[in-house]
Amino acid sequence: QELRALQTDSTEILNRYEESQREQTGVQGLRVGFNRVHGYYVEISKTVDFAPPPEYIRRQTLKNTERYITSELQALETKILTGAEDEKRLERQLWNDLLGELQPHVPALRKIGDALSRFDVLQSFAQVATRHQYVRPTFTDRSAIDIENGRHPVLDADMKLRFVPNSIALNPLRRLLIITGPNMGGKSTYMRQTALIVIMAYAGSFVPADRAALGPVDRVFTRIGASDDLAAGQSTFLVEMSETANILRNATQHRN
Repeated sequence: QELRALQTDSTEILNRYEESQREQTGVQGLRVGFNRVHGYYVEISKTVDFAPPPEYIRRQTLKNTERYITSELQALETKILTGAEDEKRLERQLWNDLLGELQPHVPALRKIGDALSRFDVLQSFAQVATRHQYVRPTFTDRSAIDIENGRHPVLDADMKLRFVPNSIALNPLRRLLIITGPNMGGKSTYMRQTALIVIMAYAGSFVPADRAALGPVDRVFTRIGASDDLAAGQSTFLVEMSETANILRNATQHRN
């Protein structure tokens, strides 16, 4: 705290020192100054009848003033000029000391951290599920994504929006949907909400829907947005087809 105060309140500290020297010497015109050559100094006008005390060491004589240093002022100067580095060094020392003290307790701390993190996640799941009326998903061994009145979890939480729920039913006889519509019609939102509901369910959360029954899903691929790479001679269509081909190469029978 002292090192930080020297950095943030150095002016106030020097003002207090200046005031104390005025009271001690009786010279009201005394002031504390600084320059890069001599550092901090006490300056007194030559017009003042002043006999410097023993702790005042003459540093510089000018036409109209005398400048002195004291051991106390030199100590303040050292602390102020080296305070930032001293603070970092002390922080490193304290941090290393703390690590040394905690080292024998690492296994217990890891168990505590794991338990707290699990509790935090489950509590968050429970809170959001209660607040937004989520439902518990069910899981089946058959290939299926059956969501009734699903909602996008982020948009549904925005009280300013009126989100229209959407359902989806995918099964071995209906493995593909072609979604068309105008710009800003909600196509991407519909795809995203389906992916998010699947991910949330497999993460152990309740989901934003009236009902959700899910089969095995081991990965989720997306191909939303358009871009090109003209420098590489790739059009938007080529980039999209390359990304789609990558999805198909890595997809499994449980793909989504």
